[in-house]
This record gives sequence, structure tokens and C-alpha cells, in this order.
Amino acid sequence: MGPFFLVVDAFTDQPFQGNPAAVFPLQKWPSNAWLQNVALEMNHAETAFLVPEEQGYRLRWFTPTVEVDLCGHATLAAAKALAHLERWPNTGPLCFQTRSGELRVNLQGNSFELDFPVTPQISCPAPPDLLVGLATTPIYVGKNAMDYLVELPSEQAVRNLHPNQNLLATIPCRGIIVTALSDSPEFDFISRFFGPAVGVNEDPVTGSAHCCLAEYWSKKLGKNHLRAYQASRRGGVVTMDLREERVILTGQAVVMSQGHLLVEPS
Repeated sequence: MGPFFLVVDAFTDQPFQGNPAAVFPLQKWPSNAWLQNVALEMNHAETAFLVPEEQGYRLRWFTPTVEVDLCGHATLAAAKALAHLERWPNTGPLCFQTRSGELRVNLQGNSFELDFPVTPQISCPAPPDLLVGLATTPIYVGKNAMDYLVELPSEQAVRNLHPNQNLLATIPCRGIIVTALSDSPEFDFISRFFGPAVGVNEDPVTGSAHCCLAEYWSKKLGKNHLRAYQASRRGGVVTMDLREERVILTGQAVVMSQGHLLVEPS
């Protein structure tokens, strides 16, 4: 029998909402080609792979097409999976070693607090393909090391987007974050995330995008505690607390299924 895995809906407390991720707790690393093939087979926005280390776990994230440097929802899914399997540390936070450094996760009741690096953006000209691909007129465009950030004038403008994914896929970046102030007093802002260049046309809930959004909206709104809704079809809620160069992303998760591959690692 092949490796055991779980599927977890992240950034939600309800089944069939939030962002699903497959999580594979492994004992040693198979080949990169095998990891990528499994992520393609799972066909979620991200699949997380874990191997125990002296300081917690080594954590890697794969979309159906590439390995990525940072993923919030699959980190939350991995933490939920380890809690479900009763593999949480006896004391202190859960520690993940990743391509973005050490990431720590604390468990507070039913919620998980993810300690992530802030990924600030700076203002930049909008590439022509970005404006044509989104078919909208932004009020602000910025970029960080991974993504473009686009602010639109209203929540409805964000919700009404029907982008040209083929055109967006030609832009040299991981993805495009589109955001606006929320119409609801329950949330500070809303967003959507498009990543066709990495095999994810629209990500349901993107934790790592909120490492950029938290810093952006904190400056605009003059507050460090923020609550946001990602307005994908599935939808999800992210709470943020900005702490200088770190941001605490808080969310819940639901274990949806578990099973085994019938193919051994190679």
C-alpha cells in the first residue's frame, strides 16, 4: 500500500468551503518528479508534503505544475492534519522548515495561528496584458517578489471579474491579487487570486496573498488587526494581525477525507 494522505478544507469551519489541500505525511523524501506527479494527480491548488526533522517537520508545497515558495492554506491544512493525527508537539508551537524559512503554527481552540513573513509590495506600472487580461481599470497596481496586487474601486468590481486566464498566464509572476474595500462591516476588505501561470486559474483562499494584503490594507486603514473574505466560489475567511515584519494569519480547517495511494514512492 502506498503513502497515506488526508484532504483538508482550509480557512473555513464548514465542509465544501475554503480551500482544499491534500496532505502527505511521509517518513523520507521521494524524488521531486514523484512529488510533482502526485500533486498533479491530486489536482488541488496545492498539495503539502511533510517529513519529520529534529526541529519539527520539513514542509513543501506543490501546485499541479510547480513547487512554490510559500503557501498559507496548505500550511494550515498540514497543521490540521497533524492535529487530527494527534502528532502535535507536547509543548510550544508546531514548527515547519520551508523554502520561506521557519513557519510556526499555534493552536488556539479550534483555530490555527500561522506566523508568516510579510511580503510587502511597491507601486509599479501595470503591464498591458494585466489590464487587458482583467478587463478592468484599477485604482492601484503594485508588485512584490511573487505577485501583482491590483486594487479596484468597489467590492462588486472584484466579484464581477471574468479574467482572460490565458492572457494572465503570460505575465511573469506567480499570480494576481485583486482586492477592494468590503461592503460588509464584518470584513475590512475582500480579494480574489488568479494564478494561471502556476496551474491555478483561481485559488479559493490564498493565505500567502494575505501576507501582502495585510501590510497594504494596514497602511490604508491605519489598523493592524484585519479580517478579510476571499470571494471565490467556495469562499473563505482570514484574520490577520500585523506584527512589524511578520503577520499572524488565523483560520480554521475541516478534515474531509483520508486514504492511501496505491502507488509506492519512487
